[in-house]
Amino acid sequence: MSEGGAGGVLHLVLNGPLYFALGLCLGAMVYFASPVEPGWGGGVAAGACILGGGILALQRTGSFVIRLAAMLLVGAVCGATISKLHTQIRAAPPVQSVIGPAMVEGWVTAIEPGTKGVRLRIDVHAISGVASTDMPAHIRLTHSLSLNVAPGRFVRCWSVLRPPPQPSMPGDYAFNRQAFFEGLDAVGYVQGRCRGGPLGTRAGLWDHAKTLLAVTRRALAVHVKDAAGERAGGFAAALASGDRSFMSQEDMEALRRSGLAHLLAISGLHLGIVGGLVYVSTRRLLALWEWLALRIPVQKPAAAIALIMSGAYLLLSGASISTQRAFIMAAVFFGAILLDRSPLSFRSFAVAMIAVILIQPHSVMTPGFQMSFAATGALIATYLVWREHDETRQAGKRNRYVFSLQSLVVTSIIGAAATAPFALYHFDRVAPGGIWANLMAMPIITFISAPMAGLAMATAPIGLDEPFLRLFGWSLEQVLNIAHWVSARPGSGLTISDPMPALVLVVMSVGLVAVCLVTGLRRRVSALAITTSLAALAWFSAPRTILHWSPSGEVLIRTNAQGWQKLDVADGDGLSPLTLADLSASDVCKGKDCIFETAIGRVAISDMDGEAGCPGRASVILYTGVTAPPCAQGAGLISWSDNVAAGGISLVKPFIGPYRRSTPKCGQRKWQPCLQE
Repeated sequence: MSEGGAGGVLHLVLNGPLYFALGLCLGAMVYFASPVEPGWGGGVAAGACILGGGILALQRTGSFVIRLAAMLLVGAVCGATISKLHTQIRAAPPVQSVIGPAMVEGWVTAIEPGTKGVRLRIDVHAISGVASTDMPAHIRLTHSLSLNVAPGRFVRCWSVLRPPPQPSMPGDYAFNRQAFFEGLDAVGYVQGRCRGGPLGTRAGLWDHAKTLLAVTRRALAVHVKDAAGERAGGFAAALASGDRSFMSQEDMEALRRSGLAHLLAISGLHLGIVGGLVYVSTRRLLALWEWLALRIPVQKPAAAIALIMSGAYLLLSGASISTQRAFIMAAVFFGAILLDRSPLSFRSFAVAMIAVILIQPHSVMTPGFQMSFAATGALIATYLVWREHDETRQAGKRNRYVFSLQSLVVTSIIGAAATAPFALYHFDRVAPGGIWANLMAMPIITFISAPMAGLAMATAPIGLDEPFLRLFGWSLEQVLNIAHWVSARPGSGLTISDPMPALVLVVMSVGLVAVCLVTGLRRRVSALAITTSLAALAWFSAPRTILHWSPSGEVLIRTNAQGWQKLDVADGDGLSPLTLADLSASDVCKGKDCIFETAIGRVAISDMDGEAGCPGRASVILYTGVTAPPCAQGAGLISWSDNVAAGGISLVKPFIGPYRRSTPKCGQRKWQPCLQE
């Protein structure tokens, strides 16, 4: 075997778990992105062939490329199989038609913020007119009036329920898939106000424990909000308990536009701060006990205590999917310390990714999974290069404050660069000002907010936590001031003119992996240049959505003159797509004809009847009238009734050829039931 081949095989041996984890991720993504449900028969046969061939290739060949491909394929087969099993063990969605208005009774488990009111998570006890066999178990209701109930309370709400909506626009986020795996059976809204009911807490041990935890979490949020001060009390409650219902929409929007929205989601950052603070404090306290420090490595009990406290924080914060994922990563980190392994390595990174995919395979399609692992992987790669650079220079004792400042700057830049493609794909925007916002805010969070929160937690049993919570709130006031200041600066938010195609994200993700794993500056620059070129080519040649008419009545249209516009042309009860959600809707086309020139020809919007409904010669007519216009035979007519029946209609223009009409498909995946009238 040649020296280069031996080096490649050694690289695979050292990074085998990472490539297997990437294969798992690839297989899960292919499974969930498939338009139809893969069958067990053909899937098992193909998987067995690929798995057998991959294992054989790993044993017999010395080629780096073949062994790498075999390792990825073996992982992909395992990832797709795990995803299929997770889908099969879940029951089909029980709600397949609109329910109500009906009286819904159940226990409130959580309260979440929303743009149209707070959202109540309810474990259902009964629904009027619905048999127990057809009744959803867990629902989410939007409550627009003032709220007089709290988690743990039995409530009665006059409500309208519907299945979790599936995306109506190609490439939009599949909320129905997320709801299916989270066990959310229906969503809806309250007509009037929810009121307390006669039943008390639930009798079952597990249900009683969940209710007690929800009540404790809400009580913690209220206590922290009141003690931290009016300005930042809601922010403090969100960080302490994960309950964001006390935060104003203005503050949440400022955090989002300034690139500080990651502070709101209880994720790796929060568990890292909590676990790291407990670990460092415990390790230093144990080191002061000379008898113990001379007999056992004090980092191990410190890691165990930090892991326990991270688990407690997981429960108090509501144990959301993102928090569970962050806890798994924290458990791998502290577990590596307990097992005398390096916690900051690609091997630990791979173990965390494998564990998350085994437990939550559907999370590979979520922005939280993608952005957190992208940032973590890029930071580990940077840390390894930095360490190698220090070893080469044989640097002496570094200045602690200079090193902390350097680490903060590098972490902010690398984290922002690694997550930018995913932010552009999922949110159509990236926050360049987020680098400066994080540089200003993170020292406050790390050196003031976190220690004050820790001291408040330590002194709460003796009732001395309020002074520390007040300082905690003051520090968060400064973070909010930074967020509002940065978000108000010109150029703080960059919005792309066209939604990013999925293929572009795939290319950029592969490029990010390559940049992190290759060695040498020249190879990294080459990988970056190749990735940029391929991504640009994929973006330029990908099919483009020119028009989308959603069930909500809004039209997204890409015109030749002004780019994307959002028009409110009809009154529907569906949901608008998350794509280009920042565009404000105009009602300029309500009550009159509008004509736009697009890449698929002239598009007309009309709500007039009879001959007045023929606004010139048009390739496409969006018609909201009652009777069909006479010119419909010579143009592509899309009526409002057809759009509602289809659940949304999009017109997609491929790189070559005429446009095609795209509508949501139902019944092809378990989380996409066909709705009944």
